Amino acid sequence: MTGLGIIGEQGEKTLAKLWDCTRRRGDMPGFAKAITSILGAMRGEDDQAFNMTSTVLSDPVLTQKVLRLANSSMYSAFGQHVNTVSKAVVVLGTDAIGHLALGLKLIEEMGADTAGGEATVAHIEMEKAVLAGIVAQQIATAAHNPRGEEAVVCSMLHTLGRMMLTFYMPERWLELQRRADDDGTSIEAVAPDMLGLSMEQLGHAAALHWRLPAQLVDGMRRMDPPAEGAAIEQADWVAGLSTMSAMCAESLWHDDAVGAAEVQALTESYSSLLGMEADNLMIAIEQAKVVAANDLTIAPLSRPAERRAKAQAQHRQRAAGNKILLSGLADMRDVLDTASPGQMVQIALETIYKGLEFSRAIAFVRNRRDSLYAARICFGNDSRELLAAMSFDDAYEPNVFHASLNSDRVIFIENARDAKFAAKLPQWWKTSLSEAHSFVIIPLSYNGQAAGFLYGDWDDTFPPIQLSPTEFSLLNDIRMMVVRAAERRHKQETVATITAPTRA
Repeated sequence: MTGLGIIGEQGEKTLAKLWDCTRRRGDMPGFAKAITSILGAMRGEDDQAFNMTSTVLSDPVLTQKVLRLANSSMYSAFGQHVNTVSKAVVVLGTDAIGHLALGLKLIEEMGADTAGGEATVAHIEMEKAVLAGIVAQQIATAAHNPRGEEAVVCSMLHTLGRMMLTFYMPERWLELQRRADDDGTSIEAVAPDMLGLSMEQLGHAAALHWRLPAQLVDGMRRMDPPAEGAAIEQADWVAGLSTMSAMCAESLWHDDAVGAAEVQALTESYSSLLGMEADNLMIAIEQAKVVAANDLTIAPLSRPAERRAKAQAQHRQRAAGNKILLSGLADMRDVLDTASPGQMVQIALETIYKGLEFSRAIAFVRNRRDSLYAARICFGNDSRELLAAMSFDDAYEPNVFHASLNSDRVIFIENARDAKFAAKLPQWWKTSLSEAHSFVIIPLSYNGQAAGFLYGDWDDTFPPIQLSPTEFSLLNDIRMMVVRAAERRHKQETVATITAPTRA
């Protein structure tokens, strides 16, 4: 069979039984067709045969998720009021919707009618696949790679063999699991002996059975980190991200210390292949965890019951804080045409300080002449006394502050004291602000250049916090008001320079 390597008689028997099971339970034509159609739409192909808006509208669950994403903090620069799928397609683009649709299809097509213990195993594999896609999406976005959307799809399909086996042949999966436990090894290690083919070969066989594009199947292959100095093709980058994302998902799903250490090791080993610093990979993965916590349903990572309890306990307090954020945002809109950028920063800092009940809130401004960022305005615990000490070089360093400034994204750090996160914190922060347990960085950029940032933190007197999508949206709206004020001032100064009379 092309692309699968050599498969013996035992492997052919396994595949024959698998195809028989798919015929009896349904060959998932909707899923296979959806992948091909969505890939075509993301590349601008076959527009008449596949209309993204009508496809989304045909699925109420997908419609709800698309609208929720379009109104989330990630896309708040486009405005908070996306009420139609047509506008959501413009705001999100077909890539993001395609990835979201594929994730839903994995759950819907393969997990909708499962039941019992074996079904739970299948559902777990589906969720890991969706989580792998979320990880890949965050990394691909940060990497700005032109084949990013393809890598996201390959990441979701990387463990297709495991998904097929747990869903269609759960009894064989249990046999593999028992053998692996007895031998003290993994299912991947015992599969060739028991099935006659590897998990990877099984997944590739399913992809070829569905007639998925060859380029997509190639991206599903396992790609180990190459030797130092080895040439890396674009196809290897896709396969590398697919491999790493699937392995990260396996470790992240359990949401424990062992898994966290495994993820850290993966970022270090795949950093060179993906062309990104390990610290930046970790930041992208942390963002993926935030997204996954809302999108997954049964993974420990999502902890739905715990999150619901937290939300109920803090609902009234947070609602009052959000009113303060909305009120401050309204004030900023009222004075946008007259206030200076410095005045807008002052209003913004006071608003977030009060609205989120920060222990400290500080505005940092970039001084290009001296090549540094320095604290200029502050509210809260002892921060005024620390102003002189809070400055740092604007040359890039692999820490969370430069990561936020480079990506121009709001970053929330839930536990700054996590030992594995220590390397991402600069020395000036450890010297001045180490009392903080959680903090937020709100970058301020215009014309593609970082101009400064707003910082706010909570110490141990504040209960554990997790920012909501609403709060992320409001923070993004507030920072956009500051940016617009800076852009307006820049335009005024440019016009004044052009129209100034020249001296004879």
